Amino acid sequence: MTAPQRLTDRKREAIIQAAIAEFRAHGFDITSMDKIAATAGVSKRTVYNHFPSKEELFAEILNQLWARVTAEQETAYRADLPLRDQMRLMLMAKLKMIGDENFLDLARVAIAAAIHSPERAQDMVARMGKREEGLTVWIRAAQADGRLKKVDPEFAAQQIQGMLKSFAFWPQISMGLPSLSPEMQSTVAESALDMFLACYQR
Repeated sequence: MTAPQRLTDRKREAIIQAAIAEFRAHGFDITSMDKIAATAGVSKRTVYNHFPSKEELFAEILNQLWARVTAEQETAYRADLPLRDQMRLMLMAKLKMIGDENFLDLARVAIAAAIHSPERAQDMVARMGKREEGLTVWIRAAQADGRLKKVDPEFAAQQIQGMLKSFAFWPQISMGLPSLSPEMQSTVAESALDMFLACYQR
């Protein structure tokens, strides 16, 4: 990699880190690209060269957080392993991700921003929805193998993730409750697995 590319990468990372700090401290609407540029120590033009809009920059932050926490937890369907063991890995990775304090802070910012702009909300949900596809793909593969009943894979994935979020995301977002302990995460995951497999396993 050439030196200019390394400098470009460093600037991009500085912009992302500055944006995280500003969004967490001031929220989406109050944070400006000018302030992000100043905090990052780069020109406003440099910020716009990397990110065409504040929405694009915020979406990249959420995507990076998601990718960082789930990078090693992507689970391809395995015909030779119990469904429960495979799903447990995915659910625990999801609980770890949604319990991350950085993620929760930025999710609060995103939700507050979305309330003021339904169009922005739809865009953010669409972006985040793309990141949730791993479980949907896994469910589709398990159905093709005859191990799960026929149900819309996206519906089933959203259903089980909703069970997790009712304990490990929405209470923290809306009421400021602490993140779940590892023991409680395990309890929530096992209970969700019980219900999901009782409903859909062949």
